[in-house]
Amino acid sequence: MQLSLKPGASVAEVARAHGVNANQVFKWRRAFERGELSEASMALIPVTVTSLADQDRHTDEAARPAAGTIHIELPGRAMISVERGADSSLLRSILESLRK
Repeated sequence: MQLSLKPGASVAEVARAHGVNANQVFKWRRAFERGELSEASMALIPVTVTSLADQDRHTDEAARPAAGTIHIELPGRAMISVERGADSSLLRSILESLRK
């Protein structure tokens, strides 16, 4: 996002270079300008995406999560599992509490 704030920068080019939708970059910029984003909230965290085939190799049938489940692990802080149909406002509250 910071690259898009430089004089003469093209949001579309910055977004394309980083594989992000330009509309999302504009949304982040507006949030930043309103003071809704801090330096800490702009830090990236590593993400690992595993396929069902990977899960099959490493997990027995009983422990395998249901399709549509997202697992978020912040080592030493929290482990969150979000299942399909989860209340979005509750999830937002939980995730925002972890930013502090």
